[in-house]
Parts: sequence; C-alpha cells; structure tokens
Amino acid sequence: MKSTAIHTNTVGFKSKLNDYSQLIKFRLTFTVVFSSILGYLLGVEGEINWLLVSALALGGFLVVASSNGINQIIEKDFDKLMTRTENRPIAQNRMTILEAGIFCAITGIVGVSILGLYLNTYSALLGFASLMSYAFIYTPLKKVSSLAVLVGAFPGAIPPLLGWVAATGEFTSAAIVLFLLQFFWQFPHFWSIAWILDDDYKKAGYQLLPSNTGRTKESAMQVIIYSAVLIPLSFLPHIFGISGELSMFCVTAGSILLTLFSFKLYQSLSIKDAKRLMFASILYNPLVLISLLIDKL
Repeated sequence: MKSTAIHTNTVGFKSKLNDYSQLIKFRLTFTVVFSSILGYLLGVEGEINWLLVSALALGGFLVVASSNGINQIIEKDFDKLMTRTENRPIAQNRMTILEAGIFCAITGIVGVSILGLYLNTYSALLGFASLMSYAFIYTPLKKVSSLAVLVGAFPGAIPPLLGWVAATGEFTSAAIVLFLLQFFWQFPHFWSIAWILDDDYKKAGYQLLPSNTGRTKESAMQVIIYSAVLIPLSFLPHIFGISGELSMFCVTAGSILLTLFSFKLYQSLSIKDAKRLMFASILYNPLVLISLLIDKL
C-alpha cells in the first residue's frame, strides 16, 4: 500500500510539473532567456560577472513565464477550440485560474524585482514593459486585428536589448540595432507559423496573417518585405561596432536566405514552403546572435 501511495504521488507530481511546463511554455521561455544572455555577452566589456548573468537568466525566465501564463489564462476558452492548444492545463481544467493567477503574479513580481535589484532600473522597466505589453495588449488584440503581430513584436524584441542594457546600464545605438534585428525577424517567423496553422487559428477567431484574405499573394508579399528589411539591417552591427566583418557576412547571408524562403512561399502559397520558412527562421535568430558574439570574441 505504501509503495502504491508513493507511486501515485510521484505520478501526480510529474503530471503537475508537466502542467506548469506547459503553462509557462518552457522551451519558448528558455529560448527567450538565451537571447537575453547573448545580448548581455555582446554588451559586456571586460570580465563577465556571472552573478549578474544568473540574475538576468532567473529574472528573465520568471518574467517570461508569468507573461506566458497570463496569456493562457486570458485565452483559456479559445485554447479549447484549437487542436494545437486544446490540451493546455487551464483549457483542460487540470489547473484553476486562481492557481495559475497566483503563480503568474508571484513569478512576475519576483522576476521584475530580481532584474531591478541585481541589475539596474532600466532592466526592470524593460522586463515590466515586456510582460505588460505581451500579456495585456498583444494577447487580447489577437482577437481583434492582425496588427497583433506588429504589437507583439515589441515585447518579442526586448530580450537582447534587455541583456545589453543589463550589461551596460544604458540604451545605446548598438542596443537599438539588436532590437531592430530581433523585431523584424519575428514577422517571417510568426507569419510562417500563422500560415501553417491558419485553419486552427480560425477556429478560435484569430486572424494573424497580415492580409484578411488569408493564405494569398497579399500576405506572402508582406512576408517578403519584412524579411528583406533584415538585409540592410545586417550591416548595422558592423557599422555600430558590435562585431566585425565575418559576422556581417553571416548575418547578411542569413537574411538573404530568409528572404529567398519568403519568396518561395510567395510563389507556391503552400504550407510546405511555409514550414521551410519557419524552420529557417528558427535557425536564423540564434545563429545571428551567436555569430555576432563569436566575431566579438
């Protein structure tokens, strides 16, 4: 009997842990934190303070976890309608809104506090702005307008900027360059996902493709335009002294390839090419930041 009870408790604990992992979108949260750490490493001069890096990682993780959780609280009824999200813990009533709300409040407050106490005021303000804009502006706007992707790109571009500001304590032109690269990268990335999942999104009433006409040339053309903007932006890290010529070549090549994948989508309008663009965009962002960092070293 005792061993059965222990087994039951273990299974229950693992199940609850998995629910919280789904609530905070663990893999996405980890990726966001990774980009903020790379932003810190790009901005820091001299010896790296690993205590500050740890504070950035923990504070950033908690802030992103909070915003993702609030997103699921707000969208609980719509998550039930989509195949991709129907098994989320709140949608399936495995977690109450009260439980999720308390968790999100604690992680959000603690996360912003860590950024402010261990890093600087600017870092805390950026973390707070990211949380509030993602959870309370972007999330409800998804039901209203495709402009939600534009609005969501602002909090989505904050992580490397936050990392840079955490390292330097100031907003510089170089920090804005990192922000712009991350900002414009999000359009081909999220629109390719929206292209793939458009039918699923429509079940919940979301219109995330740039054109109300759906998977059309009009939508694909906007994907090309925003991808192409990354090409001239690729020269800015070198111009503003973030890194050298090697990374400029790598970032430019990546931006050109992303634009070519976008053009392929324009030609075919197929989900197959949208998936290719999505995978290319997933690789693009970390490779850009890592190439900038390697070139700096």
